Amino acid sequence: MFNQFEDLQKLNKDNIDLAVKSFGASTKSVQAIATETADYSKKAFEQSSAVLEKLVGVKTLDKALEIQSDYAKSAYEGFVSYASKLGELYTDLAKDTVKPYEAIIGKVQAAAK
Repeated sequence: MFNQFEDLQKLNKDNIDLAVKSFGASTKSVQAIATETADYSKKAFEQSSAVLEKLVGVKTLDKALEIQSDYAKSAYEGFVSYASKLGELYTDLAKDTVKPYEAIIGKVQAAAK
């Protein structure tokens, strides 16, 4: 009976260690996502402010359309880049969160066979 208690204690300690590792990895990934989002938001705001300043000084409709067209293209490319980077960060978050549990999953699968 004493061995069963020790085994149970070890199992609980291992589970707590895994949860702490998973939480630590999740925290780093979430911070990276927040940083990327803040950087993108700052760049987008600065870019739109610069375009607005240019539009205020425009004297012809053709020039205004050119500035707006360039801005739309640039904003689209920036968003696609941001979305791609964010997708990678969320994938990394999922992988990092699950990684500490892979050993347990392997043991359970081996025991089931």
